[in-house]
Amino acid sequence: MRIDTRNLRREDYADLKEAMIESYSGIGGDYWEKNLIDKLLRVFPEGQLCVEVDDKVVACALAIRVKYADFGDDHTYKEITGGYTFSTNNPKGDWLYGIEVFVHPDYRDLRLGRRLYDARKELCEQLNLKGIMAGGRIPNYASYADKLSPRDYIAKVRQKEIYDPTLSFQLSNDFHVKKVLRGYLPGDTESKEYATLLEWNNIYYVDEKKKRSHSDAIIRLGVVQWQMRHFPTLEAFFDQVEFFVDVVSDYKADFLVLPEFFNTPLMAEFRDMPEPKAIRKLAEYTEEVRERLVKFAISYNVNIIGGSMPLMDDGKLYNVAYLCRRDGTCEEYRKIHITPNEVKYYGMVGGNEVRVFDTDCGKIGMMICYDVEFPELGRILAAQGAQIMFVPFLTDTQNGYYRVRNCAQARAIENECYVAISGCVGNLPNVPNTDIHYAQSAVFTPSDFQFPNNAVKAEATTNTEMVLFADVDLSLLKELHEYGSVQNLKDRRPDLYEVSLKKSSRRTAKKASPDNDPEYVAPIQIVTP
Repeated sequence: MRIDTRNLRREDYADLKEAMIESYSGIGGDYWEKNLIDKLLRVFPEGQLCVEVDDKVVACALAIRVKYADFGDDHTYKEITGGYTFSTNNPKGDWLYGIEVFVHPDYRDLRLGRRLYDARKELCEQLNLKGIMAGGRIPNYASYADKLSPRDYIAKVRQKEIYDPTLSFQLSNDFHVKKVLRGYLPGDTESKEYATLLEWNNIYYVDEKKKRSHSDAIIRLGVVQWQMRHFPTLEAFFDQVEFFVDVVSDYKADFLVLPEFFNTPLMAEFRDMPEPKAIRKLAEYTEEVRERLVKFAISYNVNIIGGSMPLMDDGKLYNVAYLCRRDGTCEEYRKIHITPNEVKYYGMVGGNEVRVFDTDCGKIGMMICYDVEFPELGRILAAQGAQIMFVPFLTDTQNGYYRVRNCAQARAIENECYVAISGCVGNLPNVPNTDIHYAQSAVFTPSDFQFPNNAVKAEATTNTEMVLFADVDLSLLKELHEYGSVQNLKDRRPDLYEVSLKKSSRRTAKKASPDNDPEYVAPIQIVTP
């Protein structure tokens, strides 16, 4: 047996007619006249698909291309097809509208309908259409109409309590029911003239008018595993930073990531001071370091996650990471969860803002070391649309490192995103409280077929200064959200539990929604008074 899915041709009409008559024998054996099929092949040839088994066409899917806003959700089959003339086909339409799918009854055990739907989806992606719309019959509804409303019937089909040959098939092919249509197909007594308005969304659709300047879904990360060392001057420190920026730029990376407290070597100058005073002296360098990172980001055309540094603000000491964009703008993130060590030796306090940041490579989140050990934080960032989370960290011992690593991997899996961790290695004599370091920087992925089996995209050599490069594909995240073996974000139970952000930020981020974000992920409930 030879099976081939291809575009329909005019010479296929005799087979098409036979298959359609047999498919609809229960409702009169209607079929499309040859002149109408010829018209479809003339106005939209790529939209007419068929399956050929041993040189005979036995299944077919017919479609038109429409500007859906011209019709809206309240339409009939006659209206959408222009009185069955297909005059509504629009070469500049943004949706594929399915007008017919049928399979010859003798071939229904071959799952040919699935092949046709897969071909339709591929066509949507090729033409950059928003998706597929169709009115679907519910031919078993007549048997339940005296007991169930159409809404209840659809719910029971969805829950697999009732089998409907059309709707069950549509649902299994990733369509969802948008609404119920009344009087959609007059004469369809099996469906009581009801139909489901079905929708499949093309997750690869790109709105050309809103396309970002950086449209490539492949994002290259350059993660620096930083060797702690003494620097004779501040300029020597900047030279070392610039070396890594230069290297990462040469490899065309989109992001450079530095570790937590990567500027600690500058504190050697204050080693005779008590720790609280020494780190506040170190904080005096922070503004200058930030300004230099901004200049590097511009001149080397790379977004820089500026590790983290101490910052004094209104008499309080914070642990701050900077996002220095290559367009010259800069924003900050203040570590939320302060470790007992930071409180005891430095008197640090935590920040109060949880938000994502927009970049030319999509939405990102930042967490600093201990932050990643709190799953609520990652979940809120994921709800706001973060696709990559950056975690600068500093750990002195192996067990401390594995706390950060294992939690970062968990955040990647549960939030269906990428997580990059960047740490410091080596020893730093004569700098109290930061004398030894242990790290293995890495980039983690979700755990599914699209990603490495161990959910590790790349990892550095333990305790060795180096740059770790990794390409992450944002389109794989879209696939995971829609078709993953498990779907952690979709399968949450907001009816049973929620994670809430109780305190407003100083700069409240615009909440992601289906209307303002094409990469929207259904959020947890975020409460901001």
